[in-house]
Amino acid sequence: MPASSPTVRRRRLGLILRDLRLAAQLTGEEVGRRVERSASWVSRVEHGRVGLRSRDLNDLLDALEVTSQEIRAELTQLARESKQRGWWNRYGQTITGPYASFISFEHEASVLLCYETLVVNGLLQTEAYARALNDRATSIQASGDADRQVQIKLTRQQRLTSENPPELWIILDEAVLRRPFGGPSVMREQLQYLAATADELPHVSIQVLPHRQAIFPGMIASFTLMEFPGPDTSIVFSEGLTGAVHGESEEAVRCTIIFNELRAAALSKRDSIKMLRGAAQVMVEQ
Repeated sequence: MPASSPTVRRRRLGLILRDLRLAAQLTGEEVGRRVERSASWVSRVEHGRVGLRSRDLNDLLDALEVTSQEIRAELTQLARESKQRGWWNRYGQTITGPYASFISFEHEASVLLCYETLVVNGLLQTEAYARALNDRATSIQASGDADRQVQIKLTRQQRLTSENPPELWIILDEAVLRRPFGGPSVMREQLQYLAATADELPHVSIQVLPHRQAIFPGMIASFTLMEFPGPDTSIVFSEGLTGAVHGESEEAVRCTIIFNELRAAALSKRDSIKMLRGAAQVMVEQ
């Protein structure tokens, strides 16, 4: 498993603090009053959305009546590690807000379940395909930023060939195969790469959802469902024009059901590889 990202450490700390609060039979409002904070601040801490200074953590542990020095030391270390910087921080303003959270969680996830309706998932894009996508986006972002976005994708992909890669399961709408970003030669290379990756890497599965399948609500938008080792709950990210948003608990459960329905409706992995290779051949003929 890769070294935990700062965002995931913060989230794990929040989960532990929430469990300690529940064990103490206290509400968020009660804890907030004890530390002279609002209930919403306590909620943000428990959801890993804010970092904790040592003094704030000690105040919370006092409010929760945690006397074990071993537990306090472990949580203090976890809080300290949550302030460390991930590899993505070197890209400055290119990775901010929801995208930074997305990459941080992706870095830690043990399972990634992705449904794509428009383009190939970033973890499996060739460099030429990624550059073609960014060329189309030059009207809304600077060229230098576009170059950095490509490098970020290539860096993210390194996890797939690391010592402990995540299980990656991607469902592609058939339209993704027919949309030739960068022209026939770039798309042919991309489709061949998808087929080879799915055929050669045991932890990567790709299924194609064919056009003949009837439309149903789960096919509205792309999303990525992330599962984590240990006690962490699953989260789901949905990407849009203004960035990515994520949800937990009920939203993750709903998307898990949708993904399983999509997986059942899609072609088998073997037939999907055949379709990818067939689509690549069509690009040769164009």
